[in-house]
Amino acid sequence: EKTLNVGFTTVRNVGSYNAWAARRLRDRINNGEVPGPRLQVAGFYLTIPAGGGDLVIPGHDESEIPPGIRQGVSRGPDEFRRNAQKAVDGGASVLKVIASGAVLAFGGVPGAPEMTQAEIQAVAEVAHAAGIKLTAHAHGAQSIKDAIRAGADTIEHASLADDEAIALALEYDVAFSMDVYNGSYIAAVGREEGWPEEFLRKNDETTEAQRQVFTKAHAAGVAIIYGTDAAVYPHGDNAKMFPIMVERGMTPMEAIQAATSVAAKYIGWADDVGAIEPGRYGDLIAVNADPLADISALQNIDVVIKGGERYK
Repeated sequence: EKTLNVGFTTVRNVGSYNAWAARRLRDRINNGEVPGPRLQVAGFYLTIPAGGGDLVIPGHDESEIPPGIRQGVSRGPDEFRRNAQKAVDGGASVLKVIASGAVLAFGGVPGAPEMTQAEIQAVAEVAHAAGIKLTAHAHGAQSIKDAIRAGADTIEHASLADDEAIALALEYDVAFSMDVYNGSYIAAVGREEGWPEEFLRKNDETTEAQRQVFTKAHAAGVAIIYGTDAAVYPHGDNAKMFPIMVERGMTPMEAIQAATSVAAKYIGWADDVGAIEPGRYGDLIAVNADPLADISALQNIDVVIKGGERYK
């Protein structure tokens, strides 16, 4: 629940093997056990065998990995379509594919495509038939373009997007969901814990590349959503991306909107923004500062008021 300290949008069930984790969190919020609503992603994602969202244990055959956590591992459009439908039937309110994996890519090429455009399109068709959104985890320029053309609604990370990818995002009204702080977190933790030099080097290179993409995409008019992969690195420091967003071209208000109204629009819940009525939730976040004058004030939110009660 560390993500609850700094999240800004509504709980959603991502199309994953373990959607029950998000449902359980939502139940805790509904029961008043934890403050909400907040953004929380859960589990693994629709991906290829040994892809960025697959569980791989070196030295162990995939047959040894419990089948319950390999339900989204697919090959070919038909298999992706079937497994996407299983995720929808399991209660997902958002589907997510790994179009291209981690920029760290130990021993590989950062952003190398992991799914074809046809495979992504198969998942998009299932998602849209169910009336829900598809986000594509995509670092590489080619997979970003493939995902946009295939029907993805948002692109997560977009670290190595090129000019054509930015132009396509504008043409198709696709948002980039970009955590521009996480690279700094990985660098600090990686050096402290002695991670392989290849990881650290690629992280440094792609962190700056992503921030340049952020600046260029924002200047071009691409919608940018606050944050990504909150459950992958639930370090509670996610709001440290706010100052970087402002440093790289956004106004403080644009950064706040990226975490609220813009995010709600591209998740498909714009009608819930600011809604105060029975059956809907709204939080009051108390900050003893003016975030429009100093955006870093949002890094240390420690009071949330829900239903007249104060949470710390």
